[in-house]
Amino acid sequence: MRFEFNNLRLYRKKLGLTQEQVSESIGVSRQALAKWERGESLPDLENVIALADLYEVSIDSLVRSLKVFDKAPDAKKYMFGITKVNEKGQITLPKKCREVFGIKSGDALLMLGDEEKGIALMKISEFADGGN
Repeated sequence: MRFEFNNLRLYRKKLGLTQEQVSESIGVSRQALAKWERGESLPDLENVIALADLYEVSIDSLVRSLKVFDKAPDAKKYMFGITKVNEKGQITLPKKCREVFGIKSGDALLMLGDEEKGIALMKISEFADGGN
């Protein structure tokens, strides 16, 4: 199994924590945490558990590549990967996402937001054009 180092930094930043705050919380040096995040060394199992608890995620989601979550077991939930916002504030929806939800160029998407839960998109083309 390949350990996904970027997840360590991703979850830390999502919570707005510094490396110092995390290292103090789990009882390791900041340098050790930095090495884990860069992939220069691996945390032991005890520290992986501590990180997963701190970040409130499963150990699996902490250490595995996001690609393994391509499709959830119930066949209705997906994780399509990571996309970046460009300098104009635009995002590109991954191809698999567009295919699953039938999103084409020109479709209308409603953007919803919850400061605690995040952002959601909903295809509304059928409603925006009167269903034609």
